Amino acid sequence: MSSVRGTDRRAGDSRRWENWGRTQSVVPREVIAVGDADDVVAAVRRARSQAVTVKAVGSGHSFTGIAVAPDIQIDTSAMTGLVHADPALRRVTVRAGTRLHEMPAILEPLGLAMPNLGDIDRQSISGATSTGTHGTGRNFGGLATQIVGVRMVTGTGEVLTVTDSDRATLEATALGLGALGILTEITLACVPAFAIEATERAMSVDDAIAGFLDAVATHDHHEFYWFPHTDVALSKTNRRLPADTPTTGPGRLRRVIDDEILSNGIFGAMCAAGARFPSVTAPLARVAGAALSSRQMVEASHEAFVSARRVRFREMEYAIPLAEVPDAIGEIRRLIADRGHRVSFPIEVRAAAADELMLSTASGQTTGYIAVHRYHGDRPDSYFTDIEEILFRRGGRPHWAKMHTRTADNLRTVYPRFDEFLALRDVLDPDRVFANDYLTTVLGR
Repeated sequence: MSSVRGTDRRAGDSRRWENWGRTQSVVPREVIAVGDADDVVAAVRRARSQAVTVKAVGSGHSFTGIAVAPDIQIDTSAMTGLVHADPALRRVTVRAGTRLHEMPAILEPLGLAMPNLGDIDRQSISGATSTGTHGTGRNFGGLATQIVGVRMVTGTGEVLTVTDSDRATLEATALGLGALGILTEITLACVPAFAIEATERAMSVDDAIAGFLDAVATHDHHEFYWFPHTDVALSKTNRRLPADTPTTGPGRLRRVIDDEILSNGIFGAMCAAGARFPSVTAPLARVAGAALSSRQMVEASHEAFVSARRVRFREMEYAIPLAEVPDAIGEIRRLIADRGHRVSFPIEVRAAAADELMLSTASGQTTGYIAVHRYHGDRPDSYFTDIEEILFRRGGRPHWAKMHTRTADNLRTVYPRFDEFLALRDVLDPDRVFANDYLTTVLGR
């Protein structure tokens, strides 16, 4: 067991915590680095005895205030690595602070892989699953659907182990928003390692929208990006292949040019120029759209799913019924044109399978996702809230880690099991030790 170390930030001897998107910051009264469940128990019990709140923080990739800890902040960066593996059952248990990009080194020697991933792998496994992170694929759920067990410390300072034999509790704790407890271990159901044939193709946005529902129905994984102010979209389609399929595709130089120089370096410079001089945003977007090209490659699954994202941004994403996606994108296109929004980042469109998790954005319905982004240096405007109104009218559910303005009253109308989750919260955190302003807004007191 590691020692519990506290840092009093009131004394001014620690740096301010800030999330990756620079949308949230806080100076906690105290920071405690933990290495195991005993450390977490001690921190939670102390917080409860002092009538203050305590929150765990991972890599800070949530844009909302879900991880903001004004009182005691739990640093989980040392609570990483493999706890137990059962290759026969294809299950692994990892410590909750393990980063997604660390998972391949754990799983590859076992011949295993995570069934699906999003396009960013910097998050901790607990942060990603607790906020509803997902990839794309009509037959694949979000990352939290891969969870078959958790070990956590409740708001009363008790250690609770939840397995898939207690489905009702697992359906809350696998995606618990940090409101039910601090996760210390997570058990995942994995799949045999596999490769992916990834195909990227530039196409007209009209074709991308019209073909979206058919594409997600016929391909393992499909998504597209539309570049506002252009008629161009980039479609990405992934086909799952045996793990021993030979690697193919562009050489190292081409990948550096595409993924680093174009997608990050030049794109970042264009975004910065648009932030300073908004009138150049549309012309630069057309330049970016004209530069899109097609490519195909075969890689290990985790390499194909993940992209380098070095240009800092803010993001809002909504989940809506899959069939609503084409009409919703059409309405968003008209809104951008009518209201004159100047947008440098593409709009991302994905899909996911229905699941049974209480607060999953795909709970009970096959889901389409529409994500909109802003360069972090852009001037504030109504772009997000204008689009939010379109998507909420269509039964939309906001991604818990991404920017939105919904409250508990709004969210109760789109989550049939909302009050069931709150009832379990009353049991596991009766004193609201894990509360913060964000959780109070989206769940109530």
